[in-house]
Amino acid sequence: MTDARLFGYADPLCAQAGKSVDFMVSAEGTTEVKAELVRLVHGDFNPDGPGFIEELVATDIPTTLPVTRQYTQNGSFARVEDPDGQLAPDGAFTVFAFIWPSMPQGRRSVILSRWSVNDSRGYALGITPEGKLEFWVGDGKEVDQVTADAPLVPKVWVLACASFDPATGEARLRQIDVQNAWNSHIGPVTPYDHNAHVVETLRCKPERADAPFLIAGAHEENPERGTFVSLHFNGKLDRSGLIGRALSANEMAALASDEAPHDPVAYWDTTAGYTDTGIGNVIQDTGPRGLHAVGVNRPVRAMTGWNWQGRDDSFRLNPAQYGGVAYHDDALTDCGWTPTLKWTPPDDLRSGVYALKVSAGEAVDRIPVIIRPDKPRAKIAVLMSTFTYLAYANEHLSFEAAIAQAIVAHTPVISGDDLEYNKLQEFGLSTYDHHTDGAGVCYSSWKRPIINIRPGYRMAGMNFPWALPADLSLLWWLEHAGYDYDLITDHDLDREGADALRPYKAVLNCTHPEYYSEGMLDATETYLCEGGRIMYLGGNGYYWVTATCPDDPACIEVRKLDSGSRAWQAEPGEGYLASTGERSGLWRNRGRAPQKLVGLGFTTEGMDRSEPFERMPDSFHKRVAWIFDGIGDEELIGDFGLALGGAAGVELDRYDLALGTPPHTQLLAASINHTDNYPLVSEEITYAFPGRGGSQDPQVRGDMIYFTTPNNGAVFAAGSIAWSQALPCHGGENNVAIIMRNLIDAFQKDGALPGSAYTGDEKHWR
Repeated sequence: MTDARLFGYADPLCAQAGKSVDFMVSAEGTTEVKAELVRLVHGDFNPDGPGFIEELVATDIPTTLPVTRQYTQNGSFARVEDPDGQLAPDGAFTVFAFIWPSMPQGRRSVILSRWSVNDSRGYALGITPEGKLEFWVGDGKEVDQVTADAPLVPKVWVLACASFDPATGEARLRQIDVQNAWNSHIGPVTPYDHNAHVVETLRCKPERADAPFLIAGAHEENPERGTFVSLHFNGKLDRSGLIGRALSANEMAALASDEAPHDPVAYWDTTAGYTDTGIGNVIQDTGPRGLHAVGVNRPVRAMTGWNWQGRDDSFRLNPAQYGGVAYHDDALTDCGWTPTLKWTPPDDLRSGVYALKVSAGEAVDRIPVIIRPDKPRAKIAVLMSTFTYLAYANEHLSFEAAIAQAIVAHTPVISGDDLEYNKLQEFGLSTYDHHTDGAGVCYSSWKRPIINIRPGYRMAGMNFPWALPADLSLLWWLEHAGYDYDLITDHDLDREGADALRPYKAVLNCTHPEYYSEGMLDATETYLCEGGRIMYLGGNGYYWVTATCPDDPACIEVRKLDSGSRAWQAEPGEGYLASTGERSGLWRNRGRAPQKLVGLGFTTEGMDRSEPFERMPDSFHKRVAWIFDGIGDEELIGDFGLALGGAAGVELDRYDLALGTPPHTQLLAASINHTDNYPLVSEEITYAFPGRGGSQDPQVRGDMIYFTTPNNGAVFAAGSIAWSQALPCHGGENNVAIIMRNLIDAFQKDGALPGSAYTGDEKHWR
C-alpha cells in the first residue's frame, strides 16, 4: 500500500504497429511518474512456472510524464445540447415522462431537468428521498416544489407529468397509473393506488440555469473536478417531452392513453430510429426542433416500455412497445480521460502484449496494450480473447456474489490491491455484476482502467490468473519452444472476418474464448472450410452471443438469458441486443453449439483442483497417433499445471455428437477423477436430481479431440481452461508441450496433414 495511486488505460486496447495508441493515466499523491515500455512475457508468480517476466523495450517515450488526478463520470444519462435555451421556457410549460423507477427510495433523483445543483436554478421533475414524485423550480435564491401524495412503487410504470405557469405560479403534478398485467413487477391484483394529482401555487419561478437539459440526471460542478452529472435516476424511462404550455388534467390523461403531444417543444420518442440491426445511442426528438438526446455511459435500449403487452419478445417485432430505456447510477462505458501519452508502435515492432509501466515510489501500474503486426509476419496467429477480457473486466464476484464461494469451493484470497480497487468503486462493472438496482450489467468497455487484465493479477475468487494474465503462459511457451507468432484479437476478427485469419496456417485460441459474435463464428467456419487449422486450447468457448456497439467498438454487449451458467438473467422481453438486433444468450440455443465448429462444448466447471487427461482408444489410430509421438501408452497427460495442479480443469468442454460434434471426430483423451465440486452445467439439466457431480456423472469431464476439415484443414481441441497454464511447468518441457509441438509442427506445413492417408476404416489398433 502506498500514498500514491496510479491507474490508467489504453485506447485502443488492441492496436496495430504503425498506428497510434493513447494512454490515459490518473494519479493521486504525485504529479510526475516514471514511464517505461515493457513487453509482458509471463504473468504468473506461481513458483511452479517461470515466474513473472517482463522485458524493457527501448523507445523514444519520455522517461517521466506529468500526471494529474482524472475524474470519472459514473452513471448513465442522456444530454440535450440546447444553446438557444428552447428547453428553458420563459412562459408556461409542461414536462412529462413514462417512468419505471427501480429504486425510488433512499435518495433524491432526477427524471428530466434543466437544473443546476450548485445554484438552485432551473427546474426538474424528479423523485424525493422518500420515493415520491416531485417537481421543483429555483431562481438561485429560493426553491419551491409540488410533491405527489402517493409514493412510487418500485418497477411499476406510471406517467409522470408536471406543468407550471409563471404568470399565476400554478404548478400541477400528476402521477397516472399505466400498469398492466405484463409491464410491471407486480400486477393489477395488488391493491395499490398509483395515482396522484396535486395542484399548488409556487413562491418562485425558474430562472434559466447555465446547465444542459438532462434526462436521468442533474448538472453539478465543483472547483476540483469541474462539471459533472449527479442525482442519477435508476430504472427505465419511456417517451418524454416538453410542451410550451400548461396542460390541463384531461390533456395529461390523454398522454397516458398513448396520444402523442400536439406541438411539443421536444418529444423524445424512444421508439424512433429502430432498425432490424439495432438501435443507436441517440434518443430522437421527433418534434420540430430536432433536440436529440445523446446517451452517456450507454443507457440500455431495446427494453420493454410502459405499454408492453407481453406477446412480442423483441423490439424488432413491435417497436412501439419497446420504448423503455434503462438508466443506472453506476454505469460506466467511457471514463473520458485526457490522454497522458500518445505512442506509435514502430512498424517493425514484434507482435506481443506490451504495457506502459508508470511508477511513483512504490505505486506501479502496467497499462496493457495488445500489438498486432503491421502485416502478417508468422505462420501462427494467437487469437487474444478481448471480448472475454471485457466481459470479466473489473468483476466484483469475490466481494458481492454470495454463490461465488460455493462455485470455487473455497473462500476468496483477498490482496491489498483487491481491497484498494474495491474501495474505489470507480471504474465500472463486469458483465458478471449487477447495477445498484439489481439489474444485470450488459455493457463493458476498454475505455477505463481494468484491474484484472494486469500482468500478475489473479482472480481473488480462484486465486490463480484468469484471462489475459493466464494467456501469457501460452505466449511464454511459444517463445520458449522457438515458434514465431502474430497476435490478433477478437475485435480484429469481428471487424475483418475471415480476412483476419487467412494469412495464417494455424490459429491458436487462448484459455477462455467464451464471448463470440456471429461474425467471428462465420469467419472461423469459413477459415476451416478453406483449409485453415484451429487449435482450440481453452474451455467454455464460443458460448455467449456478443456484439460490439457499432458506434463504439470499444464497448461490447451481452445479455444473459434463461439458460447457461449465468450471473444474472434478463427481464422478460429484453433478451435482444440493442447493438445488432439479434437474440443474445447461448450460441447453443441459437442453433450454433460450439461442438459444430470446434467439436467440443461447455460441460462443467470447478475450482478446487485440476486433473490430468487419460488417453482414449482413438488416440492409437494411425490417423492421429502422430499427435502422441513421445507420449507413453499409459502416460497421464498434464498431471501438473499452474491452474490448480493439472491440465484439465477450471472449465471443461466435452465431445457430444448430439450437439453437432463432427461424426468423424476422434476422441483422443478425456480427463479423470473430478470431484463433485465439478457439477454438470445447467443447460444440460432438464430435471434436477442427485448424481450430477464429477464423481458420479460421466459427462463431467474434459475431452481432447481431433478432426479434419475440407482442403486439408483440421481442428485440435483440448477442452480445458487449465491446458495452456500447464505448458510452463518443468521448464516448459513436459508431455502437454510434446503434444503441442507435434501439432504445431504439422499444422505449419503446407499440404496434407500426417495420418490423412488413412480413411478411418482401418483397424483401430497398431
